[in-house]
Amino acid sequence: ALEVNQEVNCVTDFIHGCEDQLQKLKKQKEKGLLYSIPISIKDHINCKGHISSAGMVKFLGQVKEEDSVIVQVLKHQGGIPFVKTNIPQTMINYDCSNLIFGQTLNPLNLQKSPGGSSGGEGALIAGGGSILGIGSDVAGSIRLPSSFCGLCGLKPTSNRISPSSNCASTSPPGCSDRPFVLAVSAMLGPMARDVDSLALCMKALLCQEMFQLDPTVPPIPFDEQVRLRGAPMSPSAQQQS
Repeated sequence: ALEVNQEVNCVTDFIHGCEDQLQKLKKQKEKGLLYSIPISIKDHINCKGHISSAGMVKFLGQVKEEDSVIVQVLKHQGGIPFVKTNIPQTMINYDCSNLIFGQTLNPLNLQKSPGGSSGGEGALIAGGGSILGIGSDVAGSIRLPSSFCGLCGLKPTSNRISPSSNCASTSPPGCSDRPFVLAVSAMLGPMARDVDSLALCMKALLCQEMFQLDPTVPPIPFDEQVRLRGAPMSPSAQQQS
């Protein structure tokens, strides 16, 4: 991750507690679905002892006192959040730069953008510095970096997993009353190199721990059979679409 960051400037912080977490995991008898997997986290998602800047100076002094629900669930499943990744200022941008951490580049072509707003995640995973990351998406913020960086990403259905209400908010006062915000929900979701990794992450997240920590999330576990029933589109159907 450090090597990739030196080339493309995608990491904003190292989550120092990950080393202690790993030592504790080794002593546990029960292994979660994400046991020992290092996971990168988008900058605005709250991690205990760290800031969630959203690329904005006003958040720099606000150290978070607890992990967001999704980070707690990842840890419960044995995953190890280890770095936070860059975003554009306010996250309402298809590029990935801000005045605090600078410009993130696309590791596939340093003359190009990795996309946004989860651009740091896209760049780190595409560069080989992470195998699984958590981004967020309201209008393409997972899907665009995944496309720009040759990755797989998923924006889950609204409220399928605990939403980003315990992340840095960049909405102005009264914004929650606007119809657009109610109709188009921002959702946290996984990014990885393949679809199987996304499925494993969703299966891990949709667990009893998630439903207990956030009772507003419908307690519906991941259905592997529904995923496996999906058939790839035929070449003719792809041409028609």
